[in-house]
Amino acid sequence: MTPMRNLMISIKTGSPALLAGLLLSGCTLPAHTIGLNTVLTKELGGFRNNLPDYRCTMGAHRGASMAYIENTLDAIRAAGESPRYDFIEFDVQYAADNRVLVFHDERLFRVFGRMAKVADSTYDELRELTGGEIAAYDEVMELVGNRRVNIEIKSRGDADEDCRLVDFIVADVKERKITDRVLISAISEEVIRYLKDRHPKMAAGQIFWLKASTYLPFDSLTEGLYRDVQASRADYLFLHVSNLHNIRDLLRLKPKGKTLVFWDFDDAIYVVHKDLSDRMWGDSGLKTFFDLIRYKTAGDARTADL
Repeated sequence: MTPMRNLMISIKTGSPALLAGLLLSGCTLPAHTIGLNTVLTKELGGFRNNLPDYRCTMGAHRGASMAYIENTLDAIRAAGESPRYDFIEFDVQYAADNRVLVFHDERLFRVFGRMAKVADSTYDELRELTGGEIAAYDEVMELVGNRRVNIEIKSRGDADEDCRLVDFIVADVKERKITDRVLISAISEEVIRYLKDRHPKMAAGQIFWLKASTYLPFDSLTEGLYRDVQASRADYLFLHVSNLHNIRDLLRLKPKGKTLVFWDFDDAIYVVHKDLSDRMWGDSGLKTFFDLIRYKTAGDARTADL
């Protein structure tokens, strides 16, 4: 049945929710909305037969990090201006003078060719060493405005420091009145537990690298991964795209309310929407429903230039 035929039926039956959804479905899909098969083709070289082509939402990993130096103001600005990304991910940690900086690594070496450690250097020193490229958290937040963001806490093994950084970020986004637009993520389970204990309404994402369930197709391993996420009370499960090899079981065993997110070392992060509990942070159930209808009726327009 065509979208127009459905629209006429909804008008006759007086279903306002269906009518609104179908009106939305007539619009072109946003540039950040793609199909799971598109993601699998890009990341693994092909899609999985008989796997539903679930809707995915794409975000910018460390900003537009293929076009600019990752986590810099240029990368964040470009990501914010691009319709290709629904959200922007960046990393935060403390400098020696307690200035919160946006940077991923412990040292400057990989990105800037300098051996200096972020934790041992002041903001001014790091600015000089990076030619002014390293960005402060407050500078980045001024750029993103009301855009959706995923802020990763870079744990350096000091639990007190991690918790202090979480509290700082939460206090700041509350002051900016954008808590519903912010997801806080971390590799550290302790950080996620602390976040959910102290700030239970904040969206939280737990990050994993390679897991045994990536390569060994045993339900017990995938179920164990989900038990870890249930224990930390994370809302989103972040996995490297190599885990897409196990996408069928990850989707089949996924608990409702735990949303799968896949990240790569380029500029891409993918949020997979299997069911209506898989919402983007800040979105209502009604908006998620409308987005699903629009995607389902879009037909062949489920690809993006990746």
